[in-house]
Amino acid sequence: MRSVWARLGQRRSSVQFLSALALNSHFTQYFTRGMPCPALNCHACPAAAFACPIGSIQHFVGRMKFPLYVVGTVALVGALIGRGSCGWFCPFGLLQELLYKLPVPKLRMRNRYNWTRYLLLAVLVVIIPLVTREPWFCKLCPAGTLEAGIPVVLLNAGIRHLIGALYRLKLVLLGAFMLWMSVTPRPFCRWVCPLGALWSPLNPVSYFRLTVQQEACLRCDRCQAVCPMDIRVYENPSSGLCVRCLECVRQCPAGCITVETLTARNQAQG
Repeated sequence: MRSVWARLGQRRSSVQFLSALALNSHFTQYFTRGMPCPALNCHACPAAAFACPIGSIQHFVGRMKFPLYVVGTVALVGALIGRGSCGWFCPFGLLQELLYKLPVPKLRMRNRYNWTRYLLLAVLVVIIPLVTREPWFCKLCPAGTLEAGIPVVLLNAGIRHLIGALYRLKLVLLGAFMLWMSVTPRPFCRWVCPLGALWSPLNPVSYFRLTVQQEACLRCDRCQAVCPMDIRVYENPSSGLCVRCLECVRQCPAGCITVETLTARNQAQG
């Protein structure tokens, strides 16, 4: 079974590229634009075919309505694969991995203070939009700047005179994150992303999750070395940071890491 998941992991890059194209396919906008996608993908992007879950949540919060449909969709995805969407379907996650491949000096940062993504979820996605009636995470989101802010300005010369301090701040934030992404693996996912924060608590209870045969584990830390989230998988296979990229499954020298389903767990316990 491990070999099946390892072979699947080898195709992850192809899935990421196809997902980025599908989420920004443009031609399906008429039918799909109102549907939340399983990734952080800006709804304002000219080519976006789906709605960003975080943008949709802010939209309803700003109107003092509970986003039942959006939250239900996010919960359904999380219940199935936990944070797997971050590792397989998110275009901004793909960008982070590509930038980290640049041949520049690397800065290794431990996962201390990664509770900041929960703080940003509470403050920028819920509290401030509720008070101001404005989607402030969207206004500052580097993914939105890259996918929507820059293309919209480039494609519409008539609005360029409206560029102000907020737009310049967005460009600075995007530049800072892109620099950070080139030296540290997936920093946005680890410390900032509110969508990942919503999915993180579902990792331990999702239908698909990682499992480690502890008696076979060598404690060699190869899993941590290849993990884009810098996790020692054997310490907590269901970590809320894990994006289910399967790199540890592919490269574990002992072959002790695999993917387990809820059905298999129930059968083993029964």
